[in-house]
Amino acid sequence: MDYISRHIGPDASEQQEMLAALGYDSLEALVDAAMPPGIKATSPITLPDPLSEAEAQDRLRELAGKNTVLKAFYGQGFSSTLTPPVIRRGVVEDAGWYTAYTPYQPEISQGRLEALLNFQTMVQDLTGLDVANASLLDEASATAEAVGLMSRAVRKGRRVLLDARLHPQVIAVAAERARAIDLEVEVVNLGEGVVGEDLVGAVLAYPGTEGDIVDPRPVIAAIHERGGLVAVDADILALTLLEAPGALGADIAVGTTQRFGVPLFYGGPHAAYMAVADKLKRQLPGRLVGVSVDAEGYPAYRLALQTREQHIRRERATSNICTAQALLAVTASMYAVYHGPEGLKKIARTIHDRASRFADAVAEGTVAHSEFFDTVTVEVPGRAAEIKDSLAQQGYLVRSIGADRIVVSFGEDTAEEDLEVLARAFGGEVSAEAASRLPESLVRETEFLTHEVFNTIHSETQMMRYIRNLGDKDLALDRTMIPLGSCTMKLNPTAGLEAITWPGFANVHPFTPDEYTEGWRELIGELSDWLVELTGYAAVSLQPNSGATGELAGLLAIRRYHVANGDTERDICLIPASAHGTNAASATLANLRVAVVKTASDGSIDIEDLDAKLEKHGDHVAAIMLTYPSTHGVYEDTVQTVADKVHAAGGQVYIDGANMNALSGIARPGDFGGDVSHLNLHKTFTIPHGGGGPGVGPIGVAKHLVPFLPADPQVSREQAGAEIPTGEGVPISSTTYGSAGVLPISWSYLAMSGAAGQKSATEHAVLGANYLAHELRDYYPILYTGDNGLVGHECILDLNGIAKESGVTATDVAKRLVDYGFHAPTLAFPVAGTLMVEPTESEDLAELKRFVEAMRAIRAEAQEIIDGTIEYEKSVVHNAPYTALSVTRSEWPYEFSREQAAYPVEGLIHRKYFPPVRRIDEAYGDRNLVCSCPPPEAFDIDPEPVEEVDVTVTEENKK
Repeated sequence: MDYISRHIGPDASEQQEMLAALGYDSLEALVDAAMPPGIKATSPITLPDPLSEAEAQDRLRELAGKNTVLKAFYGQGFSSTLTPPVIRRGVVEDAGWYTAYTPYQPEISQGRLEALLNFQTMVQDLTGLDVANASLLDEASATAEAVGLMSRAVRKGRRVLLDARLHPQVIAVAAERARAIDLEVEVVNLGEGVVGEDLVGAVLAYPGTEGDIVDPRPVIAAIHERGGLVAVDADILALTLLEAPGALGADIAVGTTQRFGVPLFYGGPHAAYMAVADKLKRQLPGRLVGVSVDAEGYPAYRLALQTREQHIRRERATSNICTAQALLAVTASMYAVYHGPEGLKKIARTIHDRASRFADAVAEGTVAHSEFFDTVTVEVPGRAAEIKDSLAQQGYLVRSIGADRIVVSFGEDTAEEDLEVLARAFGGEVSAEAASRLPESLVRETEFLTHEVFNTIHSETQMMRYIRNLGDKDLALDRTMIPLGSCTMKLNPTAGLEAITWPGFANVHPFTPDEYTEGWRELIGELSDWLVELTGYAAVSLQPNSGATGELAGLLAIRRYHVANGDTERDICLIPASAHGTNAASATLANLRVAVVKTASDGSIDIEDLDAKLEKHGDHVAAIMLTYPSTHGVYEDTVQTVADKVHAAGGQVYIDGANMNALSGIARPGDFGGDVSHLNLHKTFTIPHGGGGPGVGPIGVAKHLVPFLPADPQVSREQAGAEIPTGEGVPISSTTYGSAGVLPISWSYLAMSGAAGQKSATEHAVLGANYLAHELRDYYPILYTGDNGLVGHECILDLNGIAKESGVTATDVAKRLVDYGFHAPTLAFPVAGTLMVEPTESEDLAELKRFVEAMRAIRAEAQEIIDGTIEYEKSVVHNAPYTALSVTRSEWPYEFSREQAAYPVEGLIHRKYFPPVRRIDEAYGDRNLVCSCPPPEAFDIDPEPVEEVDVTVTEENKK
């Protein structure tokens, strides 16, 4: 059977049954009725003939074989590491972990939340700071986020100092992101002191890119004296041996956790980290896991403070980052759990010992820095290229700096014979031992990873069971449909996922010379060409490593295009009221002012208000950001009209590609007015969500914007100087191809589906959404519909009327769905009091009917309240969800039966999922913020029933 038949849930007979219910005789007729005329592609969409799964994997093996995997001693923020097989198989390659969604519904996310809390605890301990987030996207952009945080906290200053010892890609990304928000950037050697005032702060390297370790305390003191803040970009493994940044006085610490068991992946995905002092915790970007309590008083985990802040605060959000690198953070945290503090120190000492022995073997006087952790820089006047090329021919990748220096950076997988080969390249021989090269004044004295979880799970059996125990607490796509509107939780092809951990892809350093990466570049080139064909744009950049980063990259391209044309006053971004919250936050980071365009009664853009905004802002309009189909789930018939009006005013049209799965294979945004779009490869193009990351957000642009695509992150403006042109674009991520490691997944999906398969997937997504809307419209009003009463690929169920009659809120329904074995649809976005449902093309008719049955049953439970059969506070829906413990205790404090609570429909008898906790008290968790692992005694609670806790969302606790 062809792949696309495996990918699409409904078979031919089910498709016909669904079409008959809707009154259409074909998929084409349904889509023609739902999609306005003029939207379809203006020319045929062509892709290569689809491959079978076996053929696709054969091709992937061929591509992997074209890469020459050099043993990586290059460093520059990317180190060789060993992924414990139990973690690789149990987390990275396990569908229960990689198909999970961001834990917005915490009751069904306790396993991944615990793993992320372990990550936060690990980072807090190693950095010596008070609060850490649940990961950021990569080291360079995390540093940029730190600069943004400092600028928000120190509002008077305008100057940022970047240590010249930072990695080149970190300087390049952080500097350009800072300049985008009008900060003055100076790249200086901070080891030589601090000059001047008006400081926002500084970012220090610890160690430096050449491996040198400089005591940061004098610089930290000098910056603090001037009223600035200090961020330290620290090697997380080095911190097992070097004193923590927090202990040295730093306010912020950032870095990457890649070397904690995450493959090189040709540059990503890797989980960056950020930790801050307590005074900065409410400025912290990204996700933050906190500890709260459930309705019975048990400890329970949830996202705290910043949860979905982009959708609430929009342009006033602390960041545009709406997710994390959750799957990679889980991997890194499991690595720390498995090895424990002593194991990590042993790994670090072994690496440091090998680096020290290598330094001793090199001719005296040629080592540039006498104190280092894992990286040795050797002076080789005029011989750098010769030595680098010679080692490459022997299978080793080292870094050259100019013509006179070679950098050798050691990793976890270094063997004794590797050490000998490297030493011989410099004319030396390795001795049996060497003295430490760590500075005595910075040797770590503070303890770390003292919590029980890091000190008890060290055998493979224990680790296997711990991973399984956490996974069993969660609901992911391997158990159930996840009908999240705007998030597209569809099948992720195993044929592509398998390939990402193959050594030919996974073990390639991102800065490997092109002659050794033919396979990677061929795969990336093919994927880029296919995305160009599907979108109708002139070129695509795969550098952005999340949807939010893609948005920012697209807006920066637009902004720089206007500036290059002399239109420096174009700084207004028009954003519809219904847009994703990240749109407004991204516009702010691109230094654009946001003007909101109203929504008409049918959910479309209010054309009169658009005209008024264009008239008001005139020559200041830089762009409009549209989502198509709209976030309201309909194909608006005015999209081309809107594009024409904005173009006439001199602005650019940004079409958010979050909903490309309602267009792919049928329509191209470049054909109906778009100048730039970002795509979510983790939505439309099947990279799994991984519990909240990884993601990839490439941008496609029209011909006039091609020069403004993201630039090479290895070359900063300062390093380029006058001789090397850096182009018009700016780097957005740490590596040229961003999170390249997961691109084989999207490559496989397109290679196996072809143009006809893409069209079929889109048609079935529209079919599934309209079928659900049809089956539920008599129970829950459908808030918005387009032509012929149809929706696009998702629909919004309006619960406001039911809430008014019964008290049952959209939140109640979301929590009650847990008892039916479903993840809730998207809650309260884009309209309060609603659920946005997206079934995707991958769900078969039986699963759709199971969801319909659950939603109808919950509506009947609400009707019991309306009819006066039971009070809202005592109802089964208000007190949901129910744990196994709660329904098996000797006492049952409710008027409804245990069976109604736990087994409301017959189909649950043989497939019941019990959540590990009851409904979580969200307000308690923010009032009592705890963001690290609680002590074991916190879970020693009397298992007897406690009084019911009212967790009704009120105006007071909503605050």
